[in-house]
Amino acid sequence: MGLTPQRHGPDDPALAAILDLIRNCFAPMEGRIDPPSSMLRMTLAGLNDDAATSEIWSLGTPPLSCVILTPRPQLLYLGKLAVHPDARRQGYARRLIDHAEHRARDLGLEAVELQSRVELVENHALFAAAGYAEIARTAHPGYTRPTSITFRKSVGG
Repeated sequence: MGLTPQRHGPDDPALAAILDLIRNCFAPMEGRIDPPSSMLRMTLAGLNDDAATSEIWSLGTPPLSCVILTPRPQLLYLGKLAVHPDARRQGYARRLIDHAEHRARDLGLEAVELQSRVELVENHALFAAAGYAEIARTAHPGYTRPTSITFRKSVGG
């Protein structure tokens, strides 16, 4: 593929396209996952705030895939991984997952962690194939059944 991940800071004009990409990629989950995705609350102002405290990365111009990486104690949280439908099955998600692992090591962190909704079994297979192990099942507030699965991969720190 040969694409190099690009980092986007606050007020980067590409953030609007990244927000559109996330919205378009997460929209098919509506009606499939319960509770609804936090993507529905995302705004450009919020993404700008995220760019100041987290790392927003994309592949392609315009962005064909993106991810938000947030440092936490001992780990890097991988969130909002999205790949444009026309770019799926071409290695974009795997490239950004690998990039997250490199960033975690660069930051001296021990692991990469992410969450996936219980219903999104195709995503679970992707994460398992990338070496991530399920470590927990959690419920969103107000739910008595698990709604999310937490996956983690040690990367050495």
